[in-house]
Amino acid sequence: MKTLLDILQKVDIVKQYGALNPSIAKLELDSRKIEKGTLFFAVKGTTTDAHQFIPQAIADGAVAIVCSDLPKDINSEVAYVLVKDVQLSVGYIASAFYDFPSEKIKLIGVTGTNGKTTTCTMLYQLFTALGNQCGLISTVEYIIGKDTFTSTHTTPNPIRLNELMAEMVTKNCSHCFMEVSSHAVVQSRINGLEFDGAIFSNITHDHLDYHGTFDNYIKAKKQFFDNLPSDAFALTNKDDRNGMVMLQNTKAAKYSYALKTMADFNCKIIESDFTGLLLKIDTIEAWFNLVGKFNAYNLLAVYSTAFLMGISQEEIITKLSLQTRVNGRFEVYRSETGVIGIVDYAHTPDALKNVLDTINDVRTKNEKLITVVGCGGNRDTTKRPIMGKVSTQLSDKVIFTSDNPRNEKAEDIIDEMMAGVEAIDFKKTLKIADRKEAIRTALMLSQPKDIVLIAGKGHETYQEINGVKHPFDDRVVLTEIFNQMK
Repeated sequence: MKTLLDILQKVDIVKQYGALNPSIAKLELDSRKIEKGTLFFAVKGTTTDAHQFIPQAIADGAVAIVCSDLPKDINSEVAYVLVKDVQLSVGYIASAFYDFPSEKIKLIGVTGTNGKTTTCTMLYQLFTALGNQCGLISTVEYIIGKDTFTSTHTTPNPIRLNELMAEMVTKNCSHCFMEVSSHAVVQSRINGLEFDGAIFSNITHDHLDYHGTFDNYIKAKKQFFDNLPSDAFALTNKDDRNGMVMLQNTKAAKYSYALKTMADFNCKIIESDFTGLLLKIDTIEAWFNLVGKFNAYNLLAVYSTAFLMGISQEEIITKLSLQTRVNGRFEVYRSETGVIGIVDYAHTPDALKNVLDTINDVRTKNEKLITVVGCGGNRDTTKRPIMGKVSTQLSDKVIFTSDNPRNEKAEDIIDEMMAGVEAIDFKKTLKIADRKEAIRTALMLSQPKDIVLIAGKGHETYQEINGVKHPFDDRVVLTEIFNQMK
């Protein structure tokens, strides 16, 4: 068991009061989960200041408190560690508590608006196929070796992150591939982690409800690269207009990949259809089971990363060519009547445009493209009219529906999406708030060979309405209605 002094090695302490060096059995951010021997972090959140819960945390068994404001009543049997910013300290303390697991594993972080999950998952699958025991921390799932856990956040809190990595070390994992969200960077969730490499996929319109401005969003992504150590590598998408910005101040070795411009790693699309891609990566041509230009970027990012980690061209491409698609990312279904259904997680304007462009590049235009799409509630509202505009400009028909409305009315969100639709495209649209009915209607309107895109939720197995997560899976609904159409 660690003592308090064991885990404060990398923390800037203003002053310490009370008990000198208690033994710490657990770290906790949630005052409702305190047990005997817990160190409690009194974080000042946007809505709640956890300092108010310090007395109850002590009553429930906390033996140490990390805080930025000292309580009026000091319990001499409890250790109080005063710091300037509690949130900044959590990652460093968690890392020390779990014996610095990120230093014992090859840790690769992937950031960007779109492509994080696919890139991380493919890296996990590739290095596992190469004979390594690996870990994965993604929006869809957490994997330790062969054990899978349900994901709660794209990037979990620092305590959970280090706990997961410590378990990876215990189970002899040599590599970990994790998504690094902009929220995680700004909220100091990755403090204390030692990354061996970082990948930037792209940056487009998203999360402005949190970051306020696009410039702040860019700075959040860039901060991840700014803090990389000199023995790590930084790999960026040179085709993205902000790609090279990520490398400006990093101490890491700098590399780039691209489809359109000269870069350290290049790729050319030779053929593309609904079954996959024929690519030429560097000097080798191969067929891959992923669809669309955006997946060509993901594949190239994975190839480049593996090459930088010492894997040969032939090994990488051989293993990558055998991989199948990631859950909820351009999953293609076909009905017995010949209708093609596609389920994709696209929930940003750029991701939606990428998917629709891919479909339009592949299809013959003799069939209709019907899109079912919504926007999440209590999230960035500025992207809603853009999503409305993009979907109607690139589809033959669009049904606006609910996504995860959360605490908003689905009808209000749909109206905000409709505000972006050009007058000439109004005739293309329908508004059906019930998502299942929207999907059913799209399929009923379709003819053989038509394409129905169901966008926004992808791998999700629930729909969040007024704080309640109701079971809902686009893939299950699509399959069920296809079976009814036989």
